[in-house]
Amino acid sequence: MKVSDYIVKFFEDKGVKVIFGYMGGMITHLADSVYKNKNVKFIQVYHEQTAAIAAEGYARESNNVGVAISTSGPGATNMITGIADAFFDSIPVIYITGQVNTYEYKYNKPIRQQGFQETDIVSIVKPITKYAVLIDKEENIKYELEKAYSIALEGRKGPVLLDIPMNIQRTNVEIEKLKAYELEKEEENNLIKLEILDLIQNSKRPIILAGAGVISDKCQKKLEILVEKTKIPVVTSLMGKGSISDELNESMGMIGSYGNRCANMLIPESDLLIVLGSRLDTRQTGNILEGFLPNGKIIHVNIDLDELENHRLTNRILINQRVKAFLEFLEHSLTYEVTRDWIEYYINLKKLYNQDMEIEKNIENKMPYKIIDIVNKYSKEGDIITADIGQNQMWTAQQLKMKNNQHFYTSGGLAPMGYSLPIAVGASFADKSKDIYSINGDGGFHMASQSLMLVSQYDLPIKVIVMNNSALGMITQFQELYFEKRMVGTTVEGGYLVPNIEKMAEAYGLKYYKITKENIMDENYLNEVFSIKNGIIEFLIEGETKVYPKLEYNQPINNPSPYRMEKSY
Repeated sequence: MKVSDYIVKFFEDKGVKVIFGYMGGMITHLADSVYKNKNVKFIQVYHEQTAAIAAEGYARESNNVGVAISTSGPGATNMITGIADAFFDSIPVIYITGQVNTYEYKYNKPIRQQGFQETDIVSIVKPITKYAVLIDKEENIKYELEKAYSIALEGRKGPVLLDIPMNIQRTNVEIEKLKAYELEKEEENNLIKLEILDLIQNSKRPIILAGAGVISDKCQKKLEILVEKTKIPVVTSLMGKGSISDELNESMGMIGSYGNRCANMLIPESDLLIVLGSRLDTRQTGNILEGFLPNGKIIHVNIDLDELENHRLTNRILINQRVKAFLEFLEHSLTYEVTRDWIEYYINLKKLYNQDMEIEKNIENKMPYKIIDIVNKYSKEGDIITADIGQNQMWTAQQLKMKNNQHFYTSGGLAPMGYSLPIAVGASFADKSKDIYSINGDGGFHMASQSLMLVSQYDLPIKVIVMNNSALGMITQFQELYFEKRMVGTTVEGGYLVPNIEKMAEAYGLKYYKITKENIMDENYLNEVFSIKNGIIEFLIEGETKVYPKLEYNQPINNPSPYRMEKSY
């Protein structure tokens, strides 16, 4: 069997339906093998970064690995942003790069390059992959492919990269005679300390922080059952948004630098914080650690032991285990319900300091939040919402009201602009029955605009929302705070421009709608706009825009700006 045919058959057997890539010389054999396979489709994208990020979207929505391929040299380096994003956000993707023939590869010669477009992509991406290897012997293909698949999914998930020279791809091998990878069974740490139950049962003011691990382990329902049983309030990280329905009384919103005020205010009041699959990074805790949880302990559940053992917070009990296993333990072992006083406290705190109240009291230009409210109105259970990077991401994270079975996809670690469109494309190929709302700022939309061709080409059910304030708004907020409003590179005056989005829609064969302050309350028009299967919906936002609340440097988590004058409940 030809090596490239075997690779595609391997992914077919694993349930992968599509492979994203940009055609190039060093992957012609691999792409041709995809073409010949009736059960796996090659999706030709229009930039390798789109392939890399779309594969993330496919992985997240399908609960499988995503796969992206590219040619050597510039094709491989163009995927690096997506590879890094998958690494920091723990997304299982197998990236395959073509490489020059082994007899053209320089190996250890003291020269820069021998073959055309030759690049040592393995050395470049090793710091941002779980595993990366050059397969320069055809007899290793089965072992390395099985190993890569296993590593991508085991423990803390993440990307792997296989660099395969062209002559290896076209070689014929007898698969049954090749060495297989012997899966090392993952050791699950089931030794949960008995003090965990005592801590929870003796707690008067517990909180659950739901992170990305809840979603990665697909245990949102288990979390919901625990919350229904115990009435423990839940806050989320940015990447944990969607782990619990915002329609529940116990859902307090997102914590962190741009977290909801009621969620940030609740944290220091707790005597026990149960952290499920979150790193507790600086954007969640703020830089004043002593103000984060001054009078409580943390039960920190994380599959990544390195993250647990190398942390700034010390008042933690470490549980190196999957969130799913920990929730199953509580489901069978915990008998507990919070006090009436605590329930009344967090419900009243939410009533006084929820995001709607924040907008009413502290936001002068309310247009961005009105846009998210429109998404709240028209999105339904089971829909997917993706957000780009910048103010649009935080407006969405703060104000989006997650319904049952909705999925929210954004980037938390690397946070590359131009993320929302390709992640939406990948998720749509995983499940074309779902409606998707891709929320973009004007900057990220422009960066990823070539992804629009895929929406049109495959008639994907993606409504592309552009929040156009003609500025890189998140940076203008910094420039106003720290640089005396010198808007270098972020506004029209500073040299930043936005293209004609209506003409872009026409060029890509997509429907186009414009919503302004004059027609945003026109319900008949909105009904027409949001009845479309796909297209571009441009919201024009006039004037300066702000994201509030915002946790500024050297402020405790419960005192984000604008600073409140009254005392909490």
